[in-house]
Amino acid sequence: MAVLDRGPQSGERRGEAEAAFLAGTERLLAEGRSYADLSVERIAAAAGRSRTAFYLYFRDKRDLLMRLTESVVSVLYAEAERWWSGEDGRRDLRAALTDILSTYREHADLLRAVVEASMYDEQVGEFWHNLVGRFVTATEARLVEEGEDPGRAAGKAFALTWMVERSCYQQVAREAGRDDSELIDALVEIWERSVYGPA
Repeated sequence: MAVLDRGPQSGERRGEAEAAFLAGTERLLAEGRSYADLSVERIAAAAGRSRTAFYLYFRDKRDLLMRLTESVVSVLYAEAERWWSGEDGRRDLRAALTDILSTYREHADLLRAVVEASMYDEQVGEFWHNLVGRFVTATEARLVEEGEDPGRAAGKAFALTWMVERSCYQQVAREAGRDDSELIDALVEIWERSVYGPA
């Protein structure tokens, strides 16, 4: 947890520090280091900060991972909002999925780290499940708005949302070996058929 507010500039300083730690952590991960192998000292050095500075903003390495992930997920959420709140569902769906995949690619190493940590760290696992759960809930609401039976919307939203999460993870973190446009076309087709029926 970050230290107590130290004045009007503390929020700005915190943002700058978190950006530095995000960039440093992603550089280390991009070099092939696993999250499990990263030390606080190495993360701080990559961020151009001291070990002491690290603990001013984060409790530990897990807190760092979750806080940095939240910053990226906030971008993903804003991108998905284009479909959840858009007027032209089919058009906005493609735009949203394209932007989501692009953000996954931009932050592939961090997202790979949090997904893989979620498989062995119960706290990170619950954290990631809850983050994705926000997307499920918003998708469910849009499905009902699009005319989906409320009794079916929850299950369909769960399946569609986790399909995108797994597909993006495999595409960018596991280098699935296909063009991004190919994946987007497939996701759009599945979503459109599921939400709107055949064109």
